[in-house]
Amino acid sequence: MHYSLTRSHRKTAAIYVRNGEVEVRAPLRMPKREIDRFVMEKENWILKSLAKQQAQTERKEKFVIDYGSSVFLRGKPYPITQRVGTHAGFTDDFEFYMPPELSPEQIKSTCVRLYKILAQLHISNRVDFFASQMKVTPTTVKINSAMKRWGSCSAQKSLNFPWRLIMTDDAVIDYVVVHELAHIKQMNHSPRFWMIVENILPDFRERKRKLKEFQNRLNGEDWG
Repeated sequence: MHYSLTRSHRKTAAIYVRNGEVEVRAPLRMPKREIDRFVMEKENWILKSLAKQQAQTERKEKFVIDYGSSVFLRGKPYPITQRVGTHAGFTDDFEFYMPPELSPEQIKSTCVRLYKILAQLHISNRVDFFASQMKVTPTTVKINSAMKRWGSCSAQKSLNFPWRLIMTDDAVIDYVVVHELAHIKQMNHSPRFWMIVENILPDFRERKRKLKEFQNRLNGEDWG
């Protein structure tokens, strides 16, 4: 199996599968035959990872948002419809509406703009709700376009969340909110940190699992 090899002052070997490529990172003095044997032992996992990434790439290439498509908000699908005029918006429990004759890319960018507005409103409300329970006071709540982090808490107690979070279930949104609020008390992932989270959300492990499922779904969608 072909792979690229990077040697460094590390103690153990590790395999990374990214963008259809296999990289092995190994200690400086680890013999090549041992590295080859290590790769062969992990062959099934590598092949599954490559196949999964290929499937995600193919789904991304086919991903199109157009009139009649459905997009998710807080875990529920809503149709995208045409409405005469120049405005776009969202009507509760019904639809995302757009002006007519927009291209798929324009529809997608309009969805993103609406998602950012809806995310700021809903996530800010959930932060206020849980902050009161947890007796913490964040300085700000910001919505960003991060793709690899579901939230962050700065040393200044500023919370940041990606707009994509508003697509998933309320239970998952609440988990991410509580996770970041817990960092105001504990800026690490120590047992004490997870005790803080569990005190508010006893089922946080299940919510965390659903967040991973949501991430896997988004990996096959091209939101730019």
